[in-house]
Amino acid sequence: MINVAIIGAGAISSAHISAYMKFPERCRIMAVVDVYMEKAQKRIEEYGLHDAVAVADYHELLQNDIDLVSICTPPYTHASIACDFMKAGKHVLVEKPMASSLEEADQMLKVAHDSGTLLSVIAQNRFTTPMMKLKSVLDSRHMGPILHVQVDSYWWRGHSYYDLWWRGTWEKEGGGCTLNHAVHHIDAMLWMMGAPIEVQAMMANTAHDNAEVEDISMAMLRFSQGAVGMITSSVVHHGEEQQLIFQGKEARVSVPWKVVASTSQSHGFPEPNPDLERQLQQQYDALPEIIHSGHAGQVENVLDAIEYGTSLVVDGKSGRNTLELIVGIYKSASTGEKVVFPIPSDDTFYSRESMMRHVVHFYEKKSSVENFEDIGITLGRRLDEE
Repeated sequence: MINVAIIGAGAISSAHISAYMKFPERCRIMAVVDVYMEKAQKRIEEYGLHDAVAVADYHELLQNDIDLVSICTPPYTHASIACDFMKAGKHVLVEKPMASSLEEADQMLKVAHDSGTLLSVIAQNRFTTPMMKLKSVLDSRHMGPILHVQVDSYWWRGHSYYDLWWRGTWEKEGGGCTLNHAVHHIDAMLWMMGAPIEVQAMMANTAHDNAEVEDISMAMLRFSQGAVGMITSSVVHHGEEQQLIFQGKEARVSVPWKVVASTSQSHGFPEPNPDLERQLQQQYDALPEIIHSGHAGQVENVLDAIEYGTSLVVDGKSGRNTLELIVGIYKSASTGEKVVFPIPSDDTFYSRESMMRHVVHFYEKKSSVENFEDIGITLGRRLDEE
């Protein structure tokens, strides 16, 4: 039986607790930690966690018989908490983003390597049937080489969203919608496409004058094999429509799922290619539905890695790759320059302290609240919806 602790009892902790509860024969939650003890206790009571205790300071658990921790705290705390637990021999599943700087991410990777513990970064969108199927279709290469990728990470958040004390600051949240919302779609794109070699970006704060960070960004990408791409990250888009579109030489596929294939007429204008469309559709339909999706799917993968030594679908290196692209977007948008990857350790955007000095500060926070009422969070439009 794997003993689990939940670090941070905010809104996202519910997704983690629910995920672990899918596997009662394999794991049990032994502790919920939060600086607000009443929040931790409320989670315990809400989910009937009879084996769990509420804890105010996570350090109390470092010497306990905890095997795995889920870190659900603000981004600026991820690295220190993760490193403390890994040094104590505990495995770590950390919420996105992995950390608020590349320097912190590299510290986490080093501690994981030195301690021999597992480090997985939440990317729950990979663990959905549409994403798994799309990845398989792309890997088949039936649509030809990828020429263009389009990522639309559209969300909407009201002005008061950034009133929470840690949100909307470069120091504590680490960034705006690019880091904390589009991170899921950027991870999925990198998983399917590989990393770009350069980025040119711009960003703005158009509707949230109580935040230092961006509420919209646009990034143009170039890949080594010649493909190009576009990422739009936003919290000002009503409707929260989200999509990933891959344009291959022979066909386009996307999530939400859509397949269109074209062939050339003699004068170069397109005509439909129903045979290829049918082939791709049949391949997509033949792939199995996954049993556990979202956070539950990723928790299952981590439990398998602990118990059976199987590979992590989303390891620390994957989390770092996603963070590096986002840092590149911030650097390009702040300096107006093209950014070439990889970003070296002596770069001005490598550490959190240096990045804060060089990144654009749009506004300063005008108001702050310690805690919001415990209400549900929106996860955006489901990518398998029509």
